[in-house]
Parts: sequence; C-alpha cells; structure tokens
Amino acid sequence: MTVKYPLKEAKAPEEYRGIPYIDPQRCIGCGACRNACPPNAITREIDLEKGIKRIVLDVGRCIRCGRCEEVCPSGAIKLTNVFEAASRQRENHVEIVELKLLRCSRCGKYTEFTERQVMLAFEILPREVLEVEALDKRIWLCRDCRREIALSDAVDKEWKWYYGKLVKSIWE
Repeated sequence: MTVKYPLKEAKAPEEYRGIPYIDPQRCIGCGACRNACPPNAITREIDLEKGIKRIVLDVGRCIRCGRCEEVCPSGAIKLTNVFEAASRQRENHVEIVELKLLRCSRCGKYTEFTERQVMLAFEILPREVLEVEALDKRIWLCRDCRREIALSDAVDKEWKWYYGKLVKSIWE
C-alpha cells in the first residue's frame, strides 16, 4: 500500500531504529555514548568556568546504529521510531543536555565530573572491592588537588620508609 508521504503521516515499524532521544533527567554525563558513536554524532563540551557539561547530539550525523543506547549506563538514551529528521533550521537537528559539574571539596574549582556521575559511581561500585574511605576522600576532588594529595602521600610514605631505615641503622 502506498502512503502519500509527506502529505500523509507515515508510521515506522515498531522495530525501526529511529532518532535517539536523550532523557535529561537520567543522563549522568559520563560520555560513554560519545565514545561509542561511530560517526561522532554525540560530542561532549566541558565549561569549567560556568560549571556545565553539555552532551550534544547532532541528529544530522547520526546513522541510527544504536551503540549509544547499548552503552549508556543510566539508560538515558533510547532510540525512538521517529524517522523524519528534515528541517530548515539547523537547531532542530541538535539536542543538548546540560549537566551541573561537581565542585572540588578542597579548592572549590569545578571538576570534569557531574554530580550525578559521582553519585551513580558510589551506587554501582561494590563496597567489598573498594576502600570506601579512601575513595570518599578523593572522588570529590578536582584533578589538580587529587594529583597534589597523591604526590604528598607518596612523599610521606617514601620519607617514612627512609626515616625508618635510617633509625634502624643507627640502633644496629
């Protein structure tokens, strides 16, 4: 049966992989979708000045492969059965999800992680495998503060080892 498309609306079959939709309430901003997208239709923008991470889906570049839906850990991306992407305005082809970045608990600068991303990591990581206290101290830090603390801890351990060896040699 012929449908007089575009004069009459045509419906896609139920199993049709159409345009992806990103649920802004479920997206954590991890970027797994961006890493899995073959045509780079999904990009990530981080604005450390404003504390915002943007996940940007360019529907015009999307090949409807479904990789983004498969890898999304929060289930925020779903392929719809909408197939029509024609539009005169470029803005209609772009979907943007903005997420709030986490502030460093030590210096106050923004980190590259979203608040939702950190909370989900705490929920899904098994407690028996993690040193929860050690993770809790560092997960809220920016990259610079984390590096500074790791270096300080390494120097302290090295100094204690050297000092212990020195004291031991004096007493022997």
